[in-house]
Amino acid sequence: MPGVSQRTGAEAVMPQVSPFLEKALESLAGAESEFANRRFNNVASRCYYAAFQAAIVSLQRAGIEPRSGRWGHDLVPAQFEGLLINRRHLYPGELRDVLSRNYTLRQAADYNEAPTSQAQANHALRRTRTFLEAVQTKVGEDA
Repeated sequence: MPGVSQRTGAEAVMPQVSPFLEKALESLAGAESEFANRRFNNVASRCYYAAFQAAIVSLQRAGIEPRSGRWGHDLVPAQFEGLLINRRHLYPGELRDVLSRNYTLRQAADYNEAPTSQAQANHALRRTRTFLEAVQTKVGEDA
């Protein structure tokens, strides 16, 4: 696959708690706190990053690393959806558009005049929780 390399053997061994999983959980906690404080634009941002960081965990657990050493916002969704959902069937199809939907909402929250609504933020939180739960379950199975 362009832009990624696959690790094998001892290189593929991951520490028990991935730094990106810790970041994903922190981002989700931030989104929930921002929701409670009615800062819905911030919810959009934190939800996107929670899912993005969790997707990185999944890719790393599958032995996939970016060739450039950087996880790009185009690379991560493409590899997560293309490899882990479509090709390897490691995650359910319902997760297919979480990253793209959260990215679109984050972009709108950051760059459009219209604020993120409570309903939009709530939907983002629900799909992000589902995404992280799936990743945590899979990571737990692989441990």
